[in-house]
Amino acid sequence: MSRRLLVTSALPYANGSIHFGHLVEYIQTDIWVRFQKMQGHEVHYVCADDTHGTAIMLRAEKEGITPEELIARVWQEHTRDFDGFLIGFDNYYSTHSDETRELSEDIYRGLRTRDLIDVRSVEQFYDPVKEMFLPDRFIKGECPKCGAPDQYGDSCEVCGATYAPTDLRNPYSVVSGAAPVRKSSDHYFFRLSHEDCRAFLHDWTQSNDHLQEEARNKIREWFEQGLNDWDISRDAPYFGFGIPDAPGKYFYVWLDAPIGYLGSFRNLTRRTGVDFDAFARPGGDTEMVHFIGKDILYFHALFWPAMLHFAGYRAPTRVFAHGFLTVNGEKMSKSRGTFITAGSFLDLGLNPEWLRYYYAAKLGPTMEDIDLNLDDFVARVNSDLVGKYVNIASRAAGFVTKRFDGALGTGPEADAVRNLRARSATIARHYDQREYAKALREIMLGADEVNQFVDQEKPWELARQPDSADRLHWVCSQTLEAFRLLSIFLKPVLPRVAARVEAFLAVPPLDWSHAQRALPAGHRIHPYEHLMARIDGKQVEALVAANRESLRATPDSHSTQRHAQHQENIVTENIAATGSPADATPPVPDEPAIAPIAPTITIDDFMKVDLRIARVVDAQHVEGAEKLIRLVLDIGAGTRQVFAGIKAHYDPETLKGRHVVMVANLQPRKMRFGESQGMVLAASADGAGVFLLDADDGVTPGMRVK
Repeated sequence: MSRRLLVTSALPYANGSIHFGHLVEYIQTDIWVRFQKMQGHEVHYVCADDTHGTAIMLRAEKEGITPEELIARVWQEHTRDFDGFLIGFDNYYSTHSDETRELSEDIYRGLRTRDLIDVRSVEQFYDPVKEMFLPDRFIKGECPKCGAPDQYGDSCEVCGATYAPTDLRNPYSVVSGAAPVRKSSDHYFFRLSHEDCRAFLHDWTQSNDHLQEEARNKIREWFEQGLNDWDISRDAPYFGFGIPDAPGKYFYVWLDAPIGYLGSFRNLTRRTGVDFDAFARPGGDTEMVHFIGKDILYFHALFWPAMLHFAGYRAPTRVFAHGFLTVNGEKMSKSRGTFITAGSFLDLGLNPEWLRYYYAAKLGPTMEDIDLNLDDFVARVNSDLVGKYVNIASRAAGFVTKRFDGALGTGPEADAVRNLRARSATIARHYDQREYAKALREIMLGADEVNQFVDQEKPWELARQPDSADRLHWVCSQTLEAFRLLSIFLKPVLPRVAARVEAFLAVPPLDWSHAQRALPAGHRIHPYEHLMARIDGKQVEALVAANRESLRATPDSHSTQRHAQHQENIVTENIAATGSPADATPPVPDEPAIAPIAPTITIDDFMKVDLRIARVVDAQHVEGAEKLIRLVLDIGAGTRQVFAGIKAHYDPETLKGRHVVMVANLQPRKMRFGESQGMVLAASADGAGVFLLDADDGVTPGMRVK
């Protein structure tokens, strides 16, 4: 039965480059969309740059351009990268559009009509210099729990505590450095806690396979915690859409961002004549499918379906969440050169289909993270794509074009071809269920069988035997038929190679139904041209080096996975607890923002802090902790255990044996991972990373720092 699908990927924020973490989602979605189109289904794949928010406004101001000029430039960069990785959007648009504004206003009015919008006064920090309210991530200060300096307004990267920005000690504005003041303002809230919303969401999230089982389980936890109303407004100055009948108030970027899916689709339908309402309004047999990262599940599984439903729009049919990307088993790191941008990969001339294949070989339908092991990347691509797949065509094509004028022969179907054709339904089922790793394993098992067939028949020996021409013709024709089948099965992953195969075999664009019928005898092919080169390990080394070099121009900010999708500083657990998500990612400064000097203290105050030299005896990642490394420190009089929030900045192995400075008389703090018995000292500033304090050679554990 033919399906009608509107498919989206999460919107990349227009304040940074597309990187390898982003590409997991776009490649995953693109493969699924290409497969569905090969099935003959009607599919519309849309996306857009997410363009609003404080971060965009401030970055544009810093660069001396308008926000519109900034987002237009970033849109060009993003589309270049997506095109380079063969992401086949039917429309790639911008949320800063008339279509998205019209839909945002319509949805807001629909919610207001249902009495689901509430206005209440909210006290926030206000920057008296910039004359603006400060989102959580634009405020820093000392952690109210452990006292660590330079912590953001929503959570501490040292002890892991979460809190309200007004709980910070000695807060300061990341934007101007000024001490913020408290100021009240009216905010507009979507009443997610309303009993109608709760009843609808409980039914929608727990039935009809709208979500994966893992996601349903997470949603149940959030229901148990209680759903909070959602602050959907921001005060001027703000780059976004004004709220109707509310001067000086703007829609929070997270309200109009998902509406950007529909804005992009409406832009497409106005150009193509597709019925917008058939996909956007309830009823009918159309489907709306979202691919997202697991970090924005709260928005897409609670706020978004509730907004749509109560404003008279269709709630999503499916929301597919995926995990994050690690590189060589760790979070992407600029200092190690593994925070890899899409642009750097393309600029070095690497083949994007290498990465598409490797990701597909790792991807399944769950929310588990996947790892890009660079050595395995080289080995697997060279083995599977070149050694197994491409090699099949090169082993047979020359004989057909030179000996038989490019015409395919006749004869019974070889077992290897018959078995490969029989795999079609299984491979299709795996693609449809997003079991790409299983699909590729099935395809490569078929490729192995075909190569065994060629090895057994030995066409190179048949070519030397005058009476074996018919056998040679049959063997090579069957080999090329098998290669055509493999190309059909790999086309969702390797669209560029598939297009070259179509030209080589002189066939129309391959679709899935072509797997059920063979090319006829006498069909003529064109001379074979090499389809794919092997990866040279030096190319990967150059890629890592290029991205490590980029660290000089682009200071590292927060951990990669915290910025994994869309607006990269959202902490969904904090949203669930407070109902007030943080604003967009802070702009990356050209120079670190220097915190104001703290109030003067006396020498007696300073001497209360016992600073000691400590040697790192052991260092390990803390399982289940996003930011922590467990340090065992020799302080000369025994050892201490300290949990440090430096996971994004240091490899534990590089810390062992190193001398650090620690606060030895800090009151121990019980954490869920164990007791932290001190604090190591590090230097940091906004956008500059974290740097542990070191000591000259000759120091010994236990020496006092004074």
